[in-house]
Amino acid sequence: MAAKKPDAGNTKKRKRLNTETHEAPSKSKAPKLVPSKKHKPDSVGKEKKAPLTGRERRLHAKELADARKKKRKRHYTLEQELARLWEKMRRHEIAKEDRAKLVTEALQKMKGKIPDIAGSHISSRVLQTCVKHCSQAERDAVFEELRPHFLTLAYNAYAVHLVKKMLDNASKKQLAGFISTLRGHVAPLLRHMVGSVVVEHAYELANAAQKQELLLELYSTELQLFKDLVSLKESRLLDVMSKLSLQKGSVLRHMTSVIQPILEKGIVDHSIFHRVLLEYFSIADKSSATDIIQQLSSPLIVRMIGTKDGAKIGILCIKYGNAKERKKIIKGLKGHIDKTAYHQYGCMVLVCILSVVDDTKLITKVIIRELQSILKELVLDKNGRRPLLQLLHPNSSRYCSPDDLASLNLSIPSLSLKDRSEACSLTETSKVLLGDKESKEDIEVAVDEVNKDKTSVDDSDLAESGKKDPFVRRQELLIKSGLADSLLDICIESVGELIRSNFGKEVFYEVATGGSDGIMHPILDDKINSLHNAVASLAAMPKSEDSQEEHVLENFHSSRTIRKLILDCPNFASTLWEKALKGKSESWAHGHSCKVISAFLESPDLNVQKLVKKELQPLIDNGILKNLKPKEQASQ
Repeated sequence: MAAKKPDAGNTKKRKRLNTETHEAPSKSKAPKLVPSKKHKPDSVGKEKKAPLTGRERRLHAKELADARKKKRKRHYTLEQELARLWEKMRRHEIAKEDRAKLVTEALQKMKGKIPDIAGSHISSRVLQTCVKHCSQAERDAVFEELRPHFLTLAYNAYAVHLVKKMLDNASKKQLAGFISTLRGHVAPLLRHMVGSVVVEHAYELANAAQKQELLLELYSTELQLFKDLVSLKESRLLDVMSKLSLQKGSVLRHMTSVIQPILEKGIVDHSIFHRVLLEYFSIADKSSATDIIQQLSSPLIVRMIGTKDGAKIGILCIKYGNAKERKKIIKGLKGHIDKTAYHQYGCMVLVCILSVVDDTKLITKVIIRELQSILKELVLDKNGRRPLLQLLHPNSSRYCSPDDLASLNLSIPSLSLKDRSEACSLTETSKVLLGDKESKEDIEVAVDEVNKDKTSVDDSDLAESGKKDPFVRRQELLIKSGLADSLLDICIESVGELIRSNFGKEVFYEVATGGSDGIMHPILDDKINSLHNAVASLAAMPKSEDSQEEHVLENFHSSRTIRKLILDCPNFASTLWEKALKGKSESWAHGHSCKVISAFLESPDLNVQKLVKKELQPLIDNGILKNLKPKEQASQ
């Protein structure tokens, strides 16, 4: 029975096949006997279509795409017309009258529809060109039409450029009106990648009062309502809090809620945010400040140090960050050292790293090696020379402005050991003055908290400066790293160029004197003497009227640098006299070079005075040189 089942199935199949063959017996061998359909003649009523060319296919596809866009975009036809006008009006060779006509025509077509089409990538570009080249009346009309929609447009990736262009060309009244529309929306806009650009642009264009208006909203919710109670005198957050009696806890919570989302999204490029962070550090407690420093100790800091306040934040992060956080900041700067060194504010961050961080091996590997590759350019640059001068002569008021020195001395009150010790002394004095038991107990608790915080700061290595001796740190970064050798080589090779330059002469002077505290002596004495000889050989060259360059003794910058070297470096003075000026002093006793000759008489070193007295005394007697007293005698 089991063997018959497949037979039954087969018989059914055979029957089905047989029925098919019975129904159409003549078609069983059709593929062999009947000719293929391809060879059949076409029917009389149908004609075969010719294949489309590539150009025809592209045109057909474009027509279909245009049809779809017309259905999807309400102003598609208008945008196409504006694009054709834009191609004409943006050309450089077009006449002003023709461009004005095209701009007017475009604005007429857009009238009443500007807010709708401003978000389009085509129309926004047309509008920017129109705003740039239109008349003031037309610009005001566009501004009025966009006024109710500025906040919406601020979030659009294309319309944001139009908003910035409108602000650039806005009057004082229009700018004030725009800033007032931002009230209550500054924090949400700063959390948005596109909207933050609009707030930053308005902040840069605003005056002091308008900047404060934008900032107050980020400090506290109460200040949104009572901003008129604050004047420009209270520019600092601490002053505002004391005037309005604001609670520190509520302000700190509000600012934390504003700052944290911005940090999480990484929108840290804007100066308004840097200002807020600086004010936050002024009131933050220890844990809040360390959390922010920990979040910023990454490549994020590289994007912040391009502004004045951003550089200050970078300095604070380096001063109060622990060893791991400092290491992250330095590694984040890798590949950006050259740009940072040339930057007006970024160079001060490098100065702080060289002054504070103890890991000299890491600094040498990441920073010094990159500086060595562009050393000559740094010496000749106004900002690039500052890290080098910091190693040669730290914190010198001659090379650093008062603002630069103030930024290097910035502190975070809750993390500063100095501020804590002052707070401790204040509480102890008040403890003596007050007699109540309750007040004494409160003060004792406060002192204990201060002492606990102080020990915790020491334990977590949150020191304002490194533990290493500053002179030892400078030696490792300057001498052991080979930076001083490279500096001497460049000074010897380019002695004429550096000593005549406005900025290079300062690095040249410090290298020639061996740096402050004699840091380059005695290890590099031979090379320093070679540099002295190079200057002397340059000064020994005779005057030449045909030469394009001024003689080194007559040039404004070089003559003053040589004069300073004579006064401060007796070895240089004797070398210069013996090799360049002995027997020729009378010919150089006029013009700028006269100051160089007089410097020998003013030198505080008696040996230098004896060396030149025999030759220079006749010049004094004849009235060619003035008998100026040495510096030491004058001071006495």
